[in-house]
Amino acid sequence: MDSETFVENPTESPQVSKRVTVQALVESPGLASIPSNYSYASNPNESAASNPDEDTFPIIDFSLLTSADPHQRSKIIQDLDRACREWGFFMLVNHGVSKSLMKEVLEGCNDFFNLPMEEKMEFEGKDIWKPIRFGTGVDVKVEKFFFWRDFLKCYVHPHFNFPNKPKGFSEVAQEYTKRSREVIKELLKGVSESLGFEESYIEKAMNLDSGLQIFAVNLYPVCPQPETAMGIPAHTDHGLLTLLIENDIGGLQIQHNGEWFNVHPLPNSFLVNTGDHLEILSNGRYKSIKHRAVVNNKATRISIASPLGPSLDTVVSPAPELMERENRPAAYLPMKYKDYMDRQLEGKPVFDSVRLPVA
Repeated sequence: MDSETFVENPTESPQVSKRVTVQALVESPGLASIPSNYSYASNPNESAASNPDEDTFPIIDFSLLTSADPHQRSKIIQDLDRACREWGFFMLVNHGVSKSLMKEVLEGCNDFFNLPMEEKMEFEGKDIWKPIRFGTGVDVKVEKFFFWRDFLKCYVHPHFNFPNKPKGFSEVAQEYTKRSREVIKELLKGVSESLGFEESYIEKAMNLDSGLQIFAVNLYPVCPQPETAMGIPAHTDHGLLTLLIENDIGGLQIQHNGEWFNVHPLPNSFLVNTGDHLEILSNGRYKSIKHRAVVNNKATRISIASPLGPSLDTVVSPAPELMERENRPAAYLPMKYKDYMDRQLEGKPVFDSVRLPVA
């Protein structure tokens, strides 16, 4: 659903003239207000976000999940179950991915967005299955406003695709995506056990050796009117789990029990949220969490989301063993992961279409 934005005069309503990214828009001289089609009319039923109480968000210690001590592992699996069931979100600490690698990959993203426009535009495209895609905004046929963000999206597993510039960025990103995939797969072993299965259940059922992993970078430039723009509106993620890091500039908000909360990540932590297909597989035990990204007028935010999902050919449905054990009917229709992705990336409300009404 992402495509290019066209702007003639950045301070007036955009006309189909020349392509410009949000970053270029911000760098244009004399920008004091945002173009009208970047104005986001918030849902009157959506409340503003508040800062949470201390120790509100779940924190999972990855080192305990990989511990040889069965008592420690059992305890953290219970904590993981509670986090996925009650929040659909947690902060992951002691995950083993080095601080230097996380810093390097964020710096590489910044360097990519600072490339000359003609070099970035080599990767521009509307095809949602293009393996490397740079863009901005959304398709106006789907949405009535533009997101205040530029993006780079790469399909990095089962085949690694990445820009060949700036120098060294691809090598750093490949190592980062490999390490983050290992972390997600280890987390999913714990999730399998929390659902009452053997640890390899999700890996086998979802064919994770060929699972789809995306490297999705969002750049949220400084906005002169942050109260009227939106980085990304409320949405859920496809796939199973998403890991996210950012450049210490806040902007992520999550929804919990109908209320919105600002997220302030711990240093060197991953932010992890459950996706649509973990909700489907667990037959609704774990919820795909709604989240959004807001912008500010002080500093540019960069975030890297690394969602991992099933293989594209996998048909995802509630786990039959879980339904039998809990004596509950399926709450979701089965659908091939690629078909789900096709519909979601075209901007269609696919998650609601696979959710069955409660009897």
